[in-house]
Amino acid sequence: MTADKNAMKKVMDLFRQRYGERMNEFLVPPPVLHLMQGEVVDVDLEAKTMIVRFPILQDYLNPYRTVQGGMIAAAVDNTIGPLSMLVAPPNVTRHLEMTYGRPVTPDLDFMVVQAQLAERKDRLLQFKAEVRDPSGARLARARATHWIVESEP
Repeated sequence: MTADKNAMKKVMDLFRQRYGERMNEFLVPPPVLHLMQGEVVDVDLEAKTMIVRFPILQDYLNPYRTVQGGMIAAAVDNTIGPLSMLVAPPNVTRHLEMTYGRPVTPDLDFMVVQAQLAERKDRLLQFKAEVRDPSGARLARARATHWIVESEP
């Protein structure tokens, strides 16, 4: 799976369409996405999904030479967060639950996070995400609850 060079442009165009003049109120894309070198692979607003690829950096490793769980969670949050802003009014993460299955090791080169809006009920959003290796094997999964903080833009 390779990152589409036009995918980030598509995401930014979607943000501009959704937020218009309010774009300057937000840091989009967030600086932490650049810090983690995340690359948008795909976004599908009809399916309410986003896929982002993150390289495995030496700075992410724990003493066991695997990616620290918090960095995996940060990759998930950096995928769900932008998706949440595109599929709902401004919202914040209230709860993020991670389940780790396999270690993420430097030999994988990158991990891919696919996030999807699973449900919207009033002001609550439920997301699910999976972290996979380059061959598609699942490394971790996540569930997140977000709270809508303001009405539609």
